[in-house]
Amino acid sequence: MPIPEDVTGDEIDKDVRQELQSLPKTLADDVARNLVMVARLIDEDPEGAYGYSKVALRLASRVAAVREAAGFAAYANQKYAEALAEFRAARRMTGNVDLWPVMADCERGLGRPEKALDMAGAPEVHKLDKAGQVEMRLVAAGARRDMGQLDAAIVTLQSPELASNSVQPWTARLRYAYADALLAAGREDQAREWFAKAVEADRDGSTDASDRLAELDGVEFVDALDEQVGAEDDAGAEGPRGAAAKEEQEEKEELEDDGDKD
Repeated sequence: MPIPEDVTGDEIDKDVRQELQSLPKTLADDVARNLVMVARLIDEDPEGAYGYSKVALRLASRVAAVREAAGFAAYANQKYAEALAEFRAARRMTGNVDLWPVMADCERGLGRPEKALDMAGAPEVHKLDKAGQVEMRLVAAGARRDMGQLDAAIVTLQSPELASNSVQPWTARLRYAYADALLAAGREDQAREWFAKAVEADRDGSTDASDRLAELDGVEFVDALDEQVGAEDDAGAEGPRGAAAKEEQEEKEELEDDGDKD
């Protein structure tokens, strides 16, 4: 797959670059450039990112960072079985537990929420950092909702992190998930309150909390372009074709008046 000339491979994380040092330099550079493309495209063009991840995987399948990148690319394309296999491979290579929450979410994607809940209660969770534990809580709540256990999902999300007034990278998503669960349970007033709190914490627009809040408040957004087109349609004779039709009609009426006079 083509790679832009401005992508050198030096953009990757230094820890990943260190992993690639086990490869011949030319090969390491090729792998690095493909990994840069995966990171660059994964949000806006998941299919493209997936393609580059497969190239990197073909070149260096024994590098943990490559297996992890391939896992995230597959995950972004909802290829959950493939993603889970790659995450497991990366974990075997490193012994790291950081991927535990996303592995559990793959189980959800495969229609196995019970397995995701088992993973939420596993000893590995205690080895996660705070961000990982919050992520695991989100996955567990999602699994409860998959099983139709709305009240249990709400309880799962109730935590010191949710109650805290400090804003962390995970705060907006946690508050949003709680608001969404409350709304699904029919507790609209509480949901509105927590959507508002999610908006306060969502500094980088990672959720659509503001849209959900506006929806609850009955606010409707109108596309200015659509509104302009509608106005022109209503005016009818304002456009060039409308003006021509109006002129033709006026000429016709003048001829009829002249005939009546004769």
